[in-house]
Amino acid sequence: MRHRKAGKKLGRVTAHRWALFRNLLTALFRHEQVTTTVVKAKALRPLADRMVTLAKREELHARRQVLRLIVDAAVVRKLFDTIAARYADRRGGYTRIIRVGRRPGDGAPMAVLELVDRPETPKKEKGKKGAKARPREAEKAAAGA
Repeated sequence: MRHRKAGKKLGRVTAHRWALFRNLLTALFRHEQVTTTVVKAKALRPLADRMVTLAKREELHARRQVLRLIVDAAVVRKLFDTIAARYADRRGGYTRIIRVGRRPGDGAPMAVLELVDRPETPKKEKGKKGAKARPREAEKAAAGA
């Protein structure tokens, strides 16, 4: 029985599981969202929230603790400068899990783990550069005239 044994093993040995968490954390803070399975997202969420809480302290010891899990210096710099400043007056709940359906290959339930209050990127318009798409009626009128 697994009484008093917290956390999911995710079918991996400990070293592989921590390597998975390091890679997912790095991707999460680099892109501010990551798509993964629901179980992995639930396991990663407390670690991500802990990293943001450490980054809000802005101490050398906190930076070194974050560097144990996120080895990319540019991502750590972004976490301490940009992301921690964004959540300066927030007391927790820095991430959200949004379920997005099932994976086509094996039917695993998928989710997007993203940072709350992240800036939205504008969606690119489809079509030609510089020219706006004209409605169909205007095209027919121009062709008929």
